[in-house]
Amino acid sequence: MLNRVAVDLGVRSYEVRIGQGLLARAGAEIAPLLRRKRVAVVTDETVATRHLAALTAALTAEGITSTALSLPAGEGTKNWANLARCTEWLLEQKVERKDVVLALGGGVIGDLVGFSAAILRRGVRFVQLPTTLLAQVDSSVGGKTGINTAQGKNLVGAFHQPSLVLADIDVLSTLPDRDLLSGYGEVVKYGLLGDAAFFDWLERDGPALRQGDAAVRLRAVTRSVEMKAGIVSRDETEEGERALLNLGHTFCHALEKATGYSDRLLHGEGVAIGCALAFELSSRLGLCSQEEPSRVRAHLKAMGIKVDIRDIPGDLPGAETLIGLMGQDKKVVDGKLRFILARGIGQAFVADDVPGDKVRAVLDDALRS
Repeated sequence: MLNRVAVDLGVRSYEVRIGQGLLARAGAEIAPLLRRKRVAVVTDETVATRHLAALTAALTAEGITSTALSLPAGEGTKNWANLARCTEWLLEQKVERKDVVLALGGGVIGDLVGFSAAILRRGVRFVQLPTTLLAQVDSSVGGKTGINTAQGKNLVGAFHQPSLVLADIDVLSTLPDRDLLSGYGEVVKYGLLGDAAFFDWLERDGPALRQGDAAVRLRAVTRSVEMKAGIVSRDETEEGERALLNLGHTFCHALEKATGYSDRLLHGEGVAIGCALAFELSSRLGLCSQEEPSRVRAHLKAMGIKVDIRDIPGDLPGAETLIGLMGQDKKVVDGKLRFILARGIGQAFVADDVPGDKVRAVLDDALRS
């Protein structure tokens, strides 16, 4: 089965195609976009080992020639040096403005390659071929591209929409369990922010997703993409509703910065912890009952994903330092932190006036427990 989800952005509209065997059909899927049968592929070394040969064969079968660059794997790759390396390599390949660049990999590759495509010749087209659950349900859709800097995560970037997204759920079978669960942190987020029935379904069928059930994975990815595509279509540049997609991310980005964007904390793990903290904060502010954060935590624990700050190995800074790191978050407006809070599961909203002492208390308790 092939599911198609439209991202409706006028002349920049595109499809997200979700199904099995898409990597093997990538040449046929991409060919209609090409002015000349030539593409440049950027991936990482881990993904290249697993999937580059299959993609190259699919392109060759359609008479499409390709060249490839493999960057180091890991969040640390999303930096100035690799942005320069990628962009200069694309120039060396003589990529023209009407050509297409392929981003084969997880969120790191998608974000970095998308940003490179945005600035190359003032904008070339690119196609996302996400190979992780996190990238399939979140980062490959919506056109947010960028890199990390010493000051924080994703603070330099551009909105640059892909021309097509091909989410092959078969490739998820090659993911280590921890990486799959990291992506699940973003899947759960969609239920928590705006679809209580989806969260109900995840409570029941989430374990089957982890165990490899293709039908469950297809539904989970499709519903997540439907929710994100709808929000992006209504608010492309995060002037309002799109901020809801950052549920858990204010906490998450501070924790990622504190752990040096390392394997101590994967992004989706940070999102899961951040969602649990956001619901705890919401409960303490009287916005939802204590049963809601307890339910969120219980499901995350049942799935085996990190849910508490203490689940992060190694030392962490105190609450004041973490709040200071939040001050560099992209959601800061007029110097004030913005949090995505919730009145219940599926009922998230943007809050601009969260008392700092309440945030500090939540973090203090989380760090002590």
